[in-house]
Amino acid sequence: MTMRGQVRKLVKHDDINFMLTNRWPRRALSRLFGRFSRIEQPLIRDFSIAVWRLFSDLDLAEAETRPFRSLRDCFTRRLKPGSRPIDRDPDILVSPCDAIVGAHGPIAGTRLYQIKGRDYPLEELLGDKALADAHHHGCYVTLRLTSSMYHRFHAPHDCLVEAARYIPGDAWNVNPPALKRVDRLYCRNERAVLQATLGDGAGRLTIVPVGAILVAGIRLNFIELGAVQKTRQKRLLACHARFSKGEEMGWFEHGSTIVLLAPHGFAFCPNVREGGIIRMGEPLLRASAARRGRARPAESRP
Repeated sequence: MTMRGQVRKLVKHDDINFMLTNRWPRRALSRLFGRFSRIEQPLIRDFSIAVWRLFSDLDLAEAETRPFRSLRDCFTRRLKPGSRPIDRDPDILVSPCDAIVGAHGPIAGTRLYQIKGRDYPLEELLGDKALADAHHHGCYVTLRLTSSMYHRFHAPHDCLVEAARYIPGDAWNVNPPALKRVDRLYCRNERAVLQATLGDGAGRLTIVPVGAILVAGIRLNFIELGAVQKTRQKRLLACHARFSKGEEMGWFEHGSTIVLLAPHGFAFCPNVREGGIIRMGEPLLRASAARRGRARPAESRP
């Protein structure tokens, strides 16, 4: 097949993927799937997981407990202790989740990229101009969780979460075909904006879990979002939740995306490359020598 033929085949495949995963009532389909995934009937559970395995590289060997009660129980599984070693170097921010690394780089001005040629406003993603301004000259990374990956996310470093902003929205797929076709996709989808201060007190860390089609919900360990999500209204929820590096913060009920924003003075680790796989706890960003010199002693946990 010629190069032109291969390109046409790829474009056609992307078009079919986009049509099948986005040209439906996305939120209604997500609610329906959420209800279906909770059915605790062994035949339905086993058939659903078997079908899922046919279309993905699902590996359940690391699951902490089995059998699963339902398909949802499988999606949101915890892992056996020690399955994800945490890099304990205090100068390192680790990946909060298992993911495919997407667009990443320095935050120049007020826009980020969801994919090459498609940018979006940082302020619109966060719903807060002051928070967007606080991240100028910092850096960002997009971490996409596929449906077969471990669905829980964890603290990238010792930090204090001071607020969680819930922003209602759509449920577009967050895979590459959709990212190429839908402008400002992350700004359109449902999301939570977790506003944190690093444990050394020197800088803002913002974690943005973004929902997607078939995601029946974004769940947080430290704030109950269920009632807020039902209202479909933007809300800022104050909190005072301390986390140590690697501690679980929440989970998705299907694959999705996390956009992580780090302050000035961090650089990406050599293992971070677009399209590469990263696992929770692996090095993501390293503090510069100048930043390490400015950092204050880390606050102790209560």
